[in-house]
Parts: sequence; C-alpha cells; structure tokens
Amino acid sequence: MKNIQMVDLKKQYAAIKEEVDKAISEVIDSTQFIGGPVIQNFQNALEDYLGAKHVIPCANGTDALQIALMSLGLKTGDEVITPSFTFIATTEVIALLGLKPVFVDVDPDSFCIDPDKIEAAISERTKAIVPVHLYGQAANMDRIMQIAQKHGLKVIEDNAQAIGCDYTHADGSISKTGTIGDIGCTSFFPSKNLGCYGDGGAICTNDDELAHQMRKIANHGMEVRYYHDMVGCNSRLDAIQAAVLGVKLPRLDNYCDARRKAADYYDVAFADVPQIKTPYRDPKSKHVFHQYTIQLEGVDRDELNRFLAEKGVPSMIYYPVPAHKQKMFAAFNCEDQELPVTDWLTTRVLSLPMHTELETEELNYICESIKAFLVKS
Repeated sequence: MKNIQMVDLKKQYAAIKEEVDKAISEVIDSTQFIGGPVIQNFQNALEDYLGAKHVIPCANGTDALQIALMSLGLKTGDEVITPSFTFIATTEVIALLGLKPVFVDVDPDSFCIDPDKIEAAISERTKAIVPVHLYGQAANMDRIMQIAQKHGLKVIEDNAQAIGCDYTHADGSISKTGTIGDIGCTSFFPSKNLGCYGDGGAICTNDDELAHQMRKIANHGMEVRYYHDMVGCNSRLDAIQAAVLGVKLPRLDNYCDARRKAADYYDVAFADVPQIKTPYRDPKSKHVFHQYTIQLEGVDRDELNRFLAEKGVPSMIYYPVPAHKQKMFAAFNCEDQELPVTDWLTTRVLSLPMHTELETEELNYICESIKAFLVKS
C-alpha cells in the first residue's frame, strides 16, 4: 500500500495546479501583495457563499478570534463561556486579553458545547459564549442563541473546522455555520476544508458596527491613515493566499461532499464493530468532516495509534489534554473542574485519515488494518 496521508494536499493541488499557478503568478506580476483586487474579490465571494453581510479577511484563525473578542469592548476579568474540548486557540485568546475562560462540558455525541451546561455557568461577569463547531459538525446554535438572548450575551462562533456546514434551524430555514452568532471566525490553515498555502483567516458578521470595529482593530486601530482610534493589531490576509483561496472556494462544496463520501465508507465498514462508535450525524447539521473521529470502547487507543503507524496508516488524537487541564491556565485553578464527558473523550477519540482525495483502496486498507488490530487484541 502506498503512503497514506492524513491530509493529502499534494494530490489536491495537482488537480487544480494550472489555475492556482496562474492565480499566484498574476499576483506576483502585479506586485500587489497586500490588499488590492484579489483580496476584495475573495472577500466578496466569501460573503456571497456564506450569505454574510461582512467578511473581514485576516492573518489566521487565532487572530480572527482575538479581533472578534476585542471588538466587544470587554474588560479585564469579564467571563467567556467556552468548551474545554477544542484546539487551544479558542481558549488561548480569551486569557490573552485578560478575560476569564469559563469551561463547560460537551455533548457526548456531537462533541460540541452542551447547551444544558451553559446556563448554569453564567454569572454577572459573563459577557460572551464561544461555541466550537468541532470536527465539522455544528453546535446546537438554536439553543445557544436562545440562551444568549435571554441573558444579553454575545456569541462568537469558532467555525475553523466547519466552514461549508449547513445548519437547519427549528423553523426550517438554513444558515451557514459562522453566520448565526454575532460574529463567526474561521481559519484557512492548509489542512482545513478551505485551506490556503500558508496562514490565513477571516471574520464574518451581519452587524455593521461590529464589522467597522473589527476592520479598524485588524489595521492597527486605524481608519484614516496614521490616525489610530484604538489599540489594534496588524492582521491581514496576503494576496497570494487570497488568490489560492479564490481558486478553491468554488470547489468547497465538492470538497465537503468528497469528505462525506469517505465518511460514508468508514461508517459502513465499522457498522458492525462494537468497539467503535462512528461520528454522530446531527440532523440539524450537514457534517463537513474536517475530521473523522471515532470513539473506542474497550480498546487501548494509544496502542491502536502505534499499530496503525507501523502499518503506514496515520491517525491523530485531537485532543489528548483538554484546555482546562493545560498548564497555561493554571492561574484559573480549573484543572480539577469536573467535565466528565470532556475527560472521557480525551482518552477514547481517534481521528482517521480524512481529505478530498481518499481512494477506495486506501479506505479499505485503513479499515482492514483497524479490524486486524481489534481481532489481535
């Protein structure tokens, strides 16, 4: 079996090489590397795709989250509710801004923040909720928005892993994740469903004032050149990355469909394997499978991870240490907080290869290798 990739960017690039090379070459020929029409064209296209009024391109997904929080005018010590079972960037920016992350547990099926746990965590210092659409599945946004509106809280969606996901509301209407809360943030890290060839990110909102604030914050707090109205930062998407994204955005839905097709194969292959729980598919959420993450029962997850590596099958553990147990948050004294579902998942989840170029032969080899380990153990 040839070398299987966790994410095969080389094969994806080969399929669009001519268009990507041309787009990059045009940026280099123009020498307009910062700003310019390529950025504006991508921004407009992403606004149209998401159905969002405003998109603010920025340097990366972490900056997107930071700028979003900065735009809310929060004060030191204000609290932000968020899951602990997520990539650290979600929670890191909260502490970076002098705010207090308040960790709540996740739903055992969707892996997303559990709305039933949010309300109990709200205090008089709570100002915002940051739900994460983890692994490509939407959080329960109807419930989250109801809670936020009841308590006067802002909602910032971490949509880094779920761009392209459709969320069906209780009334039957459909929204793209990232456009439901007050602000949505995404990352264009190369391995993402919509990834560039370096770092990149974007923020979206339908709120004119928030959009105005975030554009200024991302540009050194500046609206008129050399006149700085607030403390900001320097965060922008460069034109070469925008050119790559401009080629890939029209293919995003096809990319997501290819991931779902691979996920379907895994689902069928593991349907009768009692030690494996395949990803839950919430009927409200059209899962885009940034990751295909299984839960293992009665199996040594770390030993399986090593066995697969020996077989030439990559697999990843997202995330072995939840945020509330990370050293960086020791000052908040939250390492002993009881988040049973989060703690349970960190010992049992394993993500399998998932990308747009997976072939049937590769999928079969992956599944048979896992089954061989289960028989052996």
